[in-house]
Amino acid sequence: MNAELFIARKISGSGKTGKSISAPIVRIAIIGIAIGLAVMILSVGIVTGFKKQVKDKVVGFGAHIQITNFDTNNSFETQPIDKNQVSLTFLNAVQGIRHAQVYVTKSGILKTKDNFQAIVLKGIDKDFDWSFFNKSMIEGEHFEIVDSVKSKGIIISEYMALMLKLNVGDKVTVYFMQDPPRMRPFVISGIYKTSIEDFDKVFAMVDIRHLQRLNSWSEDQISGFEILIDDYSQLEALTDSVYDIAGYQFTSDGAKLKITNIKQRYPQIFDWLNIQDINVWIILVLMLLVAGFNMISGLLIIILERTSMIGLLKGLGYNNWKIRKIFLYQSSFLIAKGLLWGNAIGIGISLLQQHFGIIPLDEATYYVSAVPVNLKLMHVAILNLGTLIIIVAMMILPSLLITRISPAKAIKFN
Repeated sequence: MNAELFIARKISGSGKTGKSISAPIVRIAIIGIAIGLAVMILSVGIVTGFKKQVKDKVVGFGAHIQITNFDTNNSFETQPIDKNQVSLTFLNAVQGIRHAQVYVTKSGILKTKDNFQAIVLKGIDKDFDWSFFNKSMIEGEHFEIVDSVKSKGIIISEYMALMLKLNVGDKVTVYFMQDPPRMRPFVISGIYKTSIEDFDKVFAMVDIRHLQRLNSWSEDQISGFEILIDDYSQLEALTDSVYDIAGYQFTSDGAKLKITNIKQRYPQIFDWLNIQDINVWIILVLMLLVAGFNMISGLLIIILERTSMIGLLKGLGYNNWKIRKIFLYQSSFLIAKGLLWGNAIGIGISLLQQHFGIIPLDEATYYVSAVPVNLKLMHVAILNLGTLIIIVAMMILPSLLITRISPAKAIKFN
């Protein structure tokens, strides 16, 4: 049997600690650990949840990876590529790629009797993945694309609908500034909302064939391909894989294909998201320091209270390290108690926020209506294990006080 562990258990379970001078300090230390862990769980969950929601919304509009004409500039009036240049079968066969689809973009002006709004129409085909827009739809539904006739449906944002006073079923006209100028009538089939103004102010969805006709393109000419992947952490690797498939292809006019991922197209958003990681690390370090120093104070008081016991153990032949282990074990029990309460508080608040959204946010500023929480057991386990190891390691130095205690003087301490 581990004698040091046995003694530590006896001390912790004796009940005398609760009546001792150290009891209030120990309780404060346990409370500090509990609050610190709860704050760490919430911080990691909120930041990962926030990043995930914003990334999902950005990817919903632009996909993870795009293949376009190399000569295409930053405007939405694109140079065409042939959709047969890149095999969708090859792309979908790459491990990690979930879906590949074609699209066309074109700028226009959405006009009503009383107002107008500059927009970008995104033309989509039958292969379009509607999963993101189905989640973002607040009214109506997406239009169906069939071979026999072009759909007249258009999906606009809530921002456009409120500004232009439009509802599902209303007829609208989109004008295109080209030579000669053209127009197309549409019927609003659905209204979406993502809370990302850069997208909500601009994008509307229509049948791809309208835009191909307006551009005088054939049915095989498109603005590009959009590729969705399963795991965002594999973005760079899969971008390289797509480049190996399409990066060496050339268009009919000799232009090269360009492969870009979502981070390259919207660096300002992803740089802003990465800054959130720095805030989390600062919180984690501060919480660990506060909890650690609280626990150090508690350990020092416990050691002073047990001076007579330390002297007796030294008189019986115990060396300093074995006695230090007793108090390190006891500290571990107290830390574990703090971790237990910290998990209950942190996970409890996280689950409440996940299911009920009790803490709201300003959508215009944060892109989400309530504080998002992405609670993962792996993150919770790592935080618990890391907190336990770091705080116990911090206890090693103050436990050196035991080496300064003389057995003869300690036995007379009381």
